[in-house]
Amino acid sequence: MVRPKAAALDGQIPTLMYGYGGFEIAKPPIYMPEAGKLWMARGGAYVIANIRGGGEFGPAWHQAVLRDKRQLAFDDFAAVARDLTARGITSPRRLGIYGRSNGGVLTSVSMTQHPELWNAVVIESPLIDMLRYHRLPAGASWIGEYGDPEVAEDYAFIARYSAYQNLKAGTAYPEAYITTNTRDDRVHPGHARKFAAALEAMGVPYIYYEPAAGGHANDADPQLNAARWARHYVYLMQRLMD
Repeated sequence: MVRPKAAALDGQIPTLMYGYGGFEIAKPPIYMPEAGKLWMARGGAYVIANIRGGGEFGPAWHQAVLRDKRQLAFDDFAAVARDLTARGITSPRRLGIYGRSNGGVLTSVSMTQHPELWNAVVIESPLIDMLRYHRLPAGASWIGEYGDPEVAEDYAFIARYSAYQNLKAGTAYPEAYITTNTRDDRVHPGHARKFAAALEAMGVPYIYYEPAAGGHANDADPQLNAARWARHYVYLMQRLMD
């Protein structure tokens, strides 16, 4: 966690929590100029949640949430949020989350399972319809991570958390910012489009943005990438800062 040193621990620090939790990919602290300039310099805190599924603590940390154990990664993420509130760092009114790709599974599930824990949700280049992920571009290569929806027992445990299937009408969800890329050939933009359409059908407010250039990484053009980060942080400031 990086936070303003002099800020009072009264639950009022606008806080952005990032998570990934998959594929044994470690997410250690790194230099992030856009977060420093657009978020932390304005008084915000930044938190990296090293939840199970990543590679921060070796292969066992990843293997602990494979397939039918995936819910543990989402539970870890929610536990970090509750701890930030308990320690007086932030509060649900001031807390936002961000994830992309596999992190989009995380943030979309977190939004549907615990809408009361955060006031902003950035869902970028996401997998969301986990019962059909294997039928789209590279999806079939991830069956070892998530399970195979064509197998009945796998279908059952995936269906319990898949955000697209678990949206519930009448629930007070935070207004999410959903963004993908038309030319994403790794995670099909249909995931984000379907989730936005489902929210619209339920009358749930959301923001949706889909550029036509950039692909899955969204960073091919420096100017377009700068605009991308600006959109993220303007949304977060509007939701979490006064």
